[in-house]
Amino acid sequence: MKQIYFDKTGRDNNKFIRFQSFPCQFGFNKSNILHMKSIKLFVITVFMIPMLWSCNYLKYNEQDQFQHDLFFSDFDRVKSLVTDAYSYLPDDFNRISGAMRSSASDEAKDVWDVSDINKFNDGSWSQLLTIDDQWSNMYSGIRSCNRFLKDGALLTFDDTKYNLNYAEVMKQYVLYPYEVRFLRAFYYLELAKRYGNVPLITTILTQEESNMVSPSSFDAIVSFISTECDEAIAHLPVSYDVLPGGETGRATKGAAMALKARALLYAASPLHNTTNDKSKWIAAATAAKMLIDTLGHLGNGTYIPLPDYSNAVNTITDSREMIFEKRADATRDFELANTAVGFIGGRTGTCPTQNLVDSYEMKATGLAINEAGSGYDPANPYSTEGSSARDPRLAMTILYNGSVWKSQALEIWHGGLNAPPVPNATKTGYYLKKFLNEGISLDPVNPGSANHYWIIFRYGEILLNYAEAMNEAYGPEVNGTGPLSNLTARDAVDYIRSRPGVEMPDFPTGMTQSDFRTKLQRERMVELAFEDHRFWDIRRWKIGPSTTTIRGVDLTMNQATMVITYTPKVVETRVWEDKMYLYPIMQSELFINTNLVQNPGW
Repeated sequence: MKQIYFDKTGRDNNKFIRFQSFPCQFGFNKSNILHMKSIKLFVITVFMIPMLWSCNYLKYNEQDQFQHDLFFSDFDRVKSLVTDAYSYLPDDFNRISGAMRSSASDEAKDVWDVSDINKFNDGSWSQLLTIDDQWSNMYSGIRSCNRFLKDGALLTFDDTKYNLNYAEVMKQYVLYPYEVRFLRAFYYLELAKRYGNVPLITTILTQEESNMVSPSSFDAIVSFISTECDEAIAHLPVSYDVLPGGETGRATKGAAMALKARALLYAASPLHNTTNDKSKWIAAATAAKMLIDTLGHLGNGTYIPLPDYSNAVNTITDSREMIFEKRADATRDFELANTAVGFIGGRTGTCPTQNLVDSYEMKATGLAINEAGSGYDPANPYSTEGSSARDPRLAMTILYNGSVWKSQALEIWHGGLNAPPVPNATKTGYYLKKFLNEGISLDPVNPGSANHYWIIFRYGEILLNYAEAMNEAYGPEVNGTGPLSNLTARDAVDYIRSRPGVEMPDFPTGMTQSDFRTKLQRERMVELAFEDHRFWDIRRWKIGPSTTTIRGVDLTMNQATMVITYTPKVVETRVWEDKMYLYPIMQSELFINTNLVQNPGW
């Protein structure tokens, strides 16, 4: 299996982008260069890319031009530029000061008070003290894309035309511009969802020019993303399996469809659609429906059947649900950071909240735990059997008292093995399970590791995006026109709930638009937990003030009767100001470029 690694040390330590194919292996990283075609190629690649990317913008002399032409005459060197463009893809594996972004939403509370993630929650972040500042990183990615599109596209590699593999090489190469345009569009959504109005740059600028760019509106950015995705959709393959090299992990037709659907959903949401323009919701639904009709369960079935939910994230390469993901090198870092205390190597990190736990409905009735007749048993709150059983996704996502992990039942009652007063024990009464690989040994004497895959797009999200947009445009059970005429909002969400291992009751008929919205928002919180959606959903829905009370539970055990008592508690009351719906632009950027405009309130 051919594996291409791009070392991002210095930008995002120990993260790698990987493409997989058959049958040979090619790779490089900072400390070890393996299976290179030649030492000469490696030396040229390593030393010439910095020249091409230099921010000094020195004038080319004849030697510069010779080096430029030499670099772009070789397919492998040009391919390295595409690999570099992929390397800026984000993930949320403890990305912010060792914590998941979930701990800046009502999904979780990070156990480490010193983590910068807490600055989101106590209101201490600002334009002078930014958190998760992706301005520079995403624009670096965009510049990498623009560089390829300027110099690396429309090449013919004339010196190799008579090589036996020339036709196969060109079949790969002709897709690169559309992969890169997809990546550039993706990076613009990452910027826009953080900062709102941002400069739209599609060419290589001089340093002076880059310091004078003006921001484009959020809608203009989304329009650009949509157009770029349409071009990518028209040219990218559904799969690379039948193409030369058979590489996986690259941008596909489905990935471009998914990006367009997400961008249009954000544009239709209350944060950016202040007049609730129905046409924006219809556009979002139509974009999601394109994927459903073409590649989903109403199309050729590329992304179905949906796997058992317990395999939705940890067996990603075998999942037909997965549309696009970031591949990471084999590590145990995520497990070290998030395994519960009381286990070898465990030091705790992201701890799910009671807010999230309470979102899981009842298996038999499909009702929320606080609804009359739900069947909820407060003395057996995590039941998996009988009339008091909870949504099975609870046990697949969260470790609670009595959960078995590494053949050991968790003791989260006060004084238990995994509970206070043990240092770094959970503050909420829960531990994270989703994304953790149970088979990785954290024993320092015999440590293990495994590949990790960050979900960027999966089919489940597309169905939920469609359901939300259709409800806002037409209501829960009304079809639209054209491509929207054969799948209601309720149909789409019920397909998610019927997936193997979940099989929750359908949404009830006759719901109002408002009631459906509330239940669907709860469904997104459950289905997409810890996949870096809740933080952004809170913002695009403008529900920040309702998410500030972070709740947990204290457990005590009567040693005589062995009965556990569950006592609800408030873990934290967070600060919220409406300016936090968008990130502040770092003040240093405003000093450099006076045409930039700070977001309101910062």
